[in-house]
Amino acid sequence: MTAAQADLQIDRPSVADGAALWRMARDSKVLDLNSSYSYLLWCRDFAATSAVARDESSEAGEPIGFVTGYVRPERPDTLLIWQVAVDEAHRGRGLAAALLDGLVARTAAERGLTTVETTITPGNAASERLFTSFAERHGARLEREVLFDAGLFPDGPHDPEVLYRIGPLSLTPAA
Repeated sequence: MTAAQADLQIDRPSVADGAALWRMARDSKVLDLNSSYSYLLWCRDFAATSAVARDESSEAGEPIGFVTGYVRPERPDTLLIWQVAVDEAHRGRGLAAALLDGLVARTAAERGLTTVETTITPGNAASERLFTSFAERHGARLEREVLFDAGLFPDGPHDPEVLYRIGPLSLTPAA
């Protein structure tokens, strides 16, 4: 944990956090922005497989970063990470990695996870680095494959989505 992370609290989101998650996703300018309603539902229905970071040194405990995910119904040992965002004022301090590590450790302990998946649009270098370094920290294999080809998207030109599959997990850092 870095000094910048010392004042952080990482926990489950609450419905009251939904608006802040929507704003962070909107302000990221790289995430697909879902409706504000969907972030409220996500914080209600998938709080157990999601995480928010709060800066304990600030007033109100407003979220400054989040990771949303869900356990795949057909693969209950797999956590799919849906979105990761950090408020612009808090980027570059390892917060996304701390959130991802904390969420995966908690969910693995509660549900016996062995694998993490996410999809990344080619060229999203920050996400590619985040998940590649996650695999390295946890001594896990990283596999990549196109999950959804560009032609499958009905809403016009779209880049393919590449599935990153990381596992089997070792939740102690690799030496």
